[in-house]
Amino acid sequence: MSSKQVLKTVWEYLALTVACFIFGFAWECFMIPNGMSAGGMMGLCTVIQYATGGLIPAQYTYIAINALLIIVAVLAMGIGFGFKTIYCILMSTVLMELLSGWTALHSVPGEFFFVQETILIPILAGVAEAVGIGLVLRYGGSTGGTDIIALMVNKYYPVSLSMTFLISDLVIISLLLFLPDKTFSDACYGLVEVVIFSMIIDFVVGGKKSSYQLMVFSHKYKEIADYITDVMSRGVTVLNATGWYTKQDRQVLLILINQKEFPELSRVIKSIDPRAFMSVSPTNNVYGEGFDEIKTGIKSASKKNAAK
Repeated sequence: MSSKQVLKTVWEYLALTVACFIFGFAWECFMIPNGMSAGGMMGLCTVIQYATGGLIPAQYTYIAINALLIIVAVLAMGIGFGFKTIYCILMSTVLMELLSGWTALHSVPGEFFFVQETILIPILAGVAEAVGIGLVLRYGGSTGGTDIIALMVNKYYPVSLSMTFLISDLVIISLLLFLPDKTFSDACYGLVEVVIFSMIIDFVVGGKKSSYQLMVFSHKYKEIADYITDVMSRGVTVLNATGWYTKQDRQVLLILINQKEFPELSRVIKSIDPRAFMSVSPTNNVYGEGFDEIKTGIKSASKKNAAK
């Protein structure tokens, strides 16, 4: 293994550790001290903790259930994913144990990290959990539970991570209504956390997967197209069009790029032709070479041949 690969691996596990801390912080410092629950595996574990009067801490149930799901992760996503999942589950459990003890010693009744408004607690928790889990998924790991289910669904079918999380989370939150000391308000707080989480998770995980479709109208279309293909290594389609007002033929560039490439391309187009006309549309999904693989649940012919 080269030094570059070693540094990359160290960076990935450092990022995973920070992500696990943020994930644990959301639960042990916001949700659990306030008797709240949300979705995901931790949501289910907190429901069990509340149902047993705290006899079974959430982090212990969390690691016990995920021990079984690790096998599924290895089979579905590969051995590399499975190893990172093991690391994230163990690290999350250790950090949550440390954070729970710290919170018990330092928390002030009615005030959690300078937050006195109850409604702000699930909002902040949702943001923190989305950032934590999103970074874990982005670096090829998983915190277990519904993460594994969501990634398996997303791998084979064009269903977003947020939608899979949302459905499973709603089912888990509804379990709160069966606990005698929980109210409808508690379930609503959990729903707030889930909605905030679902709004942010796709952005954190797939920032670079968010794509734009551009239509560029410019007399210097050749220079723009050459830059895109030669420098950015992206494909360009030249469309023949007719301006109805001028009745003149002209060429239009059709371009698909990732979100991170958009600022660069905008600057280049402006520098080449300040008078260029550009239409930009966000796209939910782009499948094909250079973007995501078409997800049908069926292996492509090329992959089948490569496997033989």
